[in-house]
Amino acid sequence: MAIKFQYNKTSLQQLEKQLKVRVRTLPIIKNKESALRMEVKRCKEEAAELEERLETQISSYEHMHALWNEFDASLVRVKDVHLGVRKIAVRVPLLDEVEFDIRPFSLFCSPKWYADGIHLLKKLAQTAIEREFALAKLDLLEHARKKTTQKVNLFEKVQIPGYQDALRKIKRFMEDEENLSKSSQKILKSIQE
Repeated sequence: MAIKFQYNKTSLQQLEKQLKVRVRTLPIIKNKESALRMEVKRCKEEAAELEERLETQISSYEHMHALWNEFDASLVRVKDVHLGVRKIAVRVPLLDEVEFDIRPFSLFCSPKWYADGIHLLKKLAQTAIEREFALAKLDLLEHARKKTTQKVNLFEKVQIPGYQDALRKIKRFMEDEENLSKSSQKILKSIQE
């Protein structure tokens, strides 16, 4: 990225100000990146653990496959999912609670295990929702981390060196101008003498 500048003191001061701002904010952005990196790692572990827990829950209920065929799955449905917000360098949604709506059923006409089936179905749904939520949170954090890493690289590798190079060029030009004016003054003075 080429930085546009003019060879004068005003441009020099503006570039120095811009460089100072970038040098001061670089450590903050690096801290944000490391915090996001840690959170992404933790979130990946959490998602993998939830995936594993869901698989074990599903496999533990496989031996009751024949019973699930006669279970009315419409008895349990997700009514609402309550979310919260937590700030980890960026705002991240948190899963607070999952509310279920259980349709009334006859305890006398339905099998005894329906109550247990409802409880098992609620646990499975809770785990599945938590897993999906963890994956969505992971995507959000991963996107924020990538953007922050891009910004760190932009500052470190492009903008700060660019501003330093521009400042060096302006200072050299101004020094050359000053040296030329001094030498021309000396020449004029020697001619006048």
